[in-house]
Amino acid sequence: SDSGSDSEDSSLSDSELQEAFARGALKPGLNVVLEERPKRRNDADGLKQCLAEFRQQLAWVERLDVTLGPVADPVSQSASTSDAVDPENDFQREMSFYRQAQAAVLEALPRLRKLQVPTRRPDDYFAEMAKSDQQMQKIRQKLKSKQEAMERSEKAKQLRAMRKYGKKVQVEILQRRQKEKKNMLNAVKKYQKGLSDKLDFLDEDQTSSQGNKKGNASQRTKKGPNAKRRYKNQKFGFGGKKKGSKWNTKESFNDVSSFQSKVAHNKGPGKGGRGGKGGKKALNKRPGKRARQKMKNRAR
Repeated sequence: SDSGSDSEDSSLSDSELQEAFARGALKPGLNVVLEERPKRRNDADGLKQCLAEFRQQLAWVERLDVTLGPVADPVSQSASTSDAVDPENDFQREMSFYRQAQAAVLEALPRLRKLQVPTRRPDDYFAEMAKSDQQMQKIRQKLKSKQEAMERSEKAKQLRAMRKYGKKVQVEILQRRQKEKKNMLNAVKKYQKGLSDKLDFLDEDQTSSQGNKKGNASQRTKKGPNAKRRYKNQKFGFGGKKKGSKWNTKESFNDVSSFQSKVAHNKGPGKGGRGGKGGKKALNKRPGKRARQKMKNRAR
């Protein structure tokens, strides 16, 4: 009875599903149809046949395939096997790859030399760059702009340091001048009050103003005239008596050999008589006011 009830329930459920599918109430994806998994099989003969079909019988120089184990370890003098390499150890794994590549090189190079295949790049070999000239030009300009920016920054830093140092020197000079002025005023007050009868502070003031200039031997001024004065003395002489040099003496007063009456009385050539001006200038003399008034009346 139990088996009969189960079959009825299953038949009812199947009929209900069929009715729901007919109405369109069932949506795709709710029911999954399980297919039988294909059986796995190892067709070695078929694989070999496929390999023979696409294998190309080419010379080794066209294939350049080398299959070798790693080269012998120079420490242990024995070739390390794959079992001896710990895959979790990065150093051992990389060294095994390196020795295997080394063994392939040692095997392939002699064979290439036998086949007279060059393995070294010639000195005049030209290889085109991976990047274009435009890209390299952009990179060059960017590097140049960075370098110029660094130079400007360094220059600005130096200018700031120089300004700071100049300001410091200026402050020190002002402080020293104020101190010298204060000392001089104190010395003047002492002299006015009669506490001191010395006037050495005047000389000290003059020497103190030039004290910094005389600090170094190269800046010390020599005693005597400067270079400009020495040059003028050499060119024009050292001069002589200036005061009264143009005064008449008894001999110059009595000497009348250079006297010229025509020149003295303005009667020389080109002289115009009384006014002392003659020639063309006398002709261009402007008429007087009364003469100009008469000429004006005549014109009317």
